[in-house]
Amino acid sequence: MKNSKLMNSFKEAISDINDGATLIVGGFGLCGIPEKTIQALKEKGTKNLTVVSNNCGVDDWGLGLLLANKQIKKMISSYVGENKIFEQQFLSGELEVELTPQGTLAERIRAGGAGIPGFYTATGVGTPIAEGKEVKEFDGKTYLLERGIVGDFALVKAWKADTLGNLVYHKTARNFNPLAAMAGRITIAEVEEIVEAGELQPDEIHTPGIYVQRILLGTDYQKRIEKRTVVHA
Repeated sequence: MKNSKLMNSFKEAISDINDGATLIVGGFGLCGIPEKTIQALKEKGTKNLTVVSNNCGVDDWGLGLLLANKQIKKMISSYVGENKIFEQQFLSGELEVELTPQGTLAERIRAGGAGIPGFYTATGVGTPIAEGKEVKEFDGKTYLLERGIVGDFALVKAWKADTLGNLVYHKTARNFNPLAAMAGRITIAEVEEIVEAGELQPDEIHTPGIYVQRILLGTDYQKRIEKRTVVHA
């Protein structure tokens, strides 16, 4: 019997990601990004997307490909400094941006995955981040109410999966991926290796399979460097 989580193609896996969907996308810079799923979305041409991700790739790779194709309507992110197209679309009014402190963004995604609708944090108090948000005082200190985030889909990249969808990430490629996997109503995981159920040791599993609905095996991954720095002696 075919495991219903194993997909035949990236095109099949993203076939129901339609215009206007909210996506939570793992990765940090270009590390641990679901590059094959992003490329499939570019080919599908889905538009008016709201994307929740730490950053938006670079001009010619990662989520930057969707930006260049004008498929993203809104970004909820922390760092936007490596993408000229992002800057151009924001300044021209084509792209809506909700800039969120990195720790707050991580907690908003985690809270959404845990079923927590909101939480209070001191981060952003007294800054433009606080505009329009509920403020409350606890023990003499001011806090902002931040909302948890749940996506229609989560797109993540893992190193290894078993056929039940249990995931293992490779070192720093773990980053936002476990949080993203929890917070999608449908989570699509692309991986570099798939093993049979029972082959992964329970203690090495980072994301339990209950959070993962679709698994794909990717090949020929590019280990792109966001910004190459050469130091001369």
